[in-house]
Amino acid sequence: MNKLNTEERKRVVAALVEGNSLRAITRMTGVHRTTVMKLLCDLGRACSKYQDKAFRNLQCKRIQCDEIWSFIGAKERNCTPHMKAYGMGDVWTWVALDPDSKLVPCWFIGNRNANAAYHFLHDLRGRLANRIQLTSDGYHATQEGVWRGFGMNNIDYAQLQKIYRSAPEGSQVRYSPAICMGARKAIICGNPDPEHISTSYIERQNLTMRMSMRRFTRLTNGFTKKLENLEAAVALHYMHYNFCRIHQSLRVTPAMEAGISDHVWSLEEVIALFEVREKPEPKIRLLPTKRPRSKPNQ
Repeated sequence: MNKLNTEERKRVVAALVEGNSLRAITRMTGVHRTTVMKLLCDLGRACSKYQDKAFRNLQCKRIQCDEIWSFIGAKERNCTPHMKAYGMGDVWTWVALDPDSKLVPCWFIGNRNANAAYHFLHDLRGRLANRIQLTSDGYHATQEGVWRGFGMNNIDYAQLQKIYRSAPEGSQVRYSPAICMGARKAIICGNPDPEHISTSYIERQNLTMRMSMRRFTRLTNGFTKKLENLEAAVALHYMHYNFCRIHQSLRVTPAMEAGISDHVWSLEEVIALFEVREKPEPKIRLLPTKRPRSKPNQ
């Protein structure tokens, strides 16, 4: 079976992290679509495993979190019961961001409910080395997830509750967001600093996701067809974002600013995470055992 070499893999990965669709990558590189998808899934799993080990004992002081919408196969309102049985419909990606280092320490892909919020925030707590100030929007499930994941006495938690109003009559609102009239800072527990009660950085991170992954771009046919593919794409995106991409305001990568890495990673280093796992273990050749000769009948 023919395999892509490192240079071919680099061209494919470079196109993936810049937000190109699978068929566009096929047209640009000449690599078959199924090969591109297999590389994405294999490399995504390797990136997820590496970041899970690297993002431990983090010295973060403030965290902003939010959830971003996408769908698998079809939107929730268009899914039949048969499609929902195969995991299709709306899916939400929960993301945490350190506004100081711009590092994304963890994310979770699932539903938009209290159980998903708990799994996401419980995972976040296991990666932190000290008490933090957490800010989210006014979604009630996040508050319940904070209480279950952190406890009321172990975190400084506040919400930025936005106030919306309906659009004027006769306006086109199908593809337009609701009109935000203002925001209110609400302290839920602990002693958060009012000056740092904000979700501006995580909202900007949502834009980065939609610009860097075709699966999150609205009103296109580049949506995800399988949950496994979405998980791999998100893991690869954050590997590139945290370790390879120099942040404009920091002049270094988020991983360097957080003290996790000492250099800017190249795509070859990212691909090496998969290539190391790809090498099979050397087979031990066993020598044939000698059978004792049977004695002739006397």
